[in-house]
Amino acid sequence: MTTLGIIGAGHIGSQVARAAIAAGYDVVMANSRGPETLAALVAELGEHARAATAADAAAAGDVVVVTVPFKSYASIPVEPLAGKIVIDTNNYYWERDGHVPALDERRHTVTGLLQEHLPTSRVAKGFNHIMAKDITTDGRPAGASDRRALATASDFADAAAFVTDLYDQFGFDTVNVGPLSESWRVERDQPAYVAPQTRDQLVANVARAQRQLAA
Repeated sequence: MTTLGIIGAGHIGSQVARAAIAAGYDVVMANSRGPETLAALVAELGEHARAATAADAAAAGDVVVVTVPFKSYASIPVEPLAGKIVIDTNNYYWERDGHVPALDERRHTVTGLLQEHLPTSRVAKGFNHIMAKDITTDGRPAGASDRRALATASDFADAAAFVTDLYDQFGFDTVNVGPLSESWRVERDQPAYVAPQTRDQLVANVARAQRQLAA
């Protein structure tokens, strides 16, 4: 059985955990406040979930989801994630995270910065442009006319393929927008951001994206 490490147990992390357990995964969850603060969530999730430190969740996961505020990405442990696929759910909110010139000036991407922080991991974008509550409610069977699509991006084909398969297990189609340098196309203030959309609609929204300087 595949174990999914989840670093960040907020709205997105908790919903990914619920969907993953329903799909047959074990999950090991961490937050910034300590494993003991996750007791209620782990009890709700059941026998296929346990709480750990961030380093332990990183070590335990065959694949690891990073879902912390962007301003905290540099705190993600590097060594336990060496050689692993890492799924990044992040978006940049300068009002919360503080201004980052490389992002404000469109010289980098959110997930590209995590990839630089984790040079021995294979990072892919995932779950960043869907409301948390929709992760466990909007899935549809493959082939359904109203099946929602989500995007991924990665510099590594196997990482993008893993996200594609995970989306499918959760009930979503996938649009691969390319390398991490293109991952901004599905982030905040873009047409694809948190919009329920089919695969064809997501492809069109990705094409319509325009990169703007931060306010």
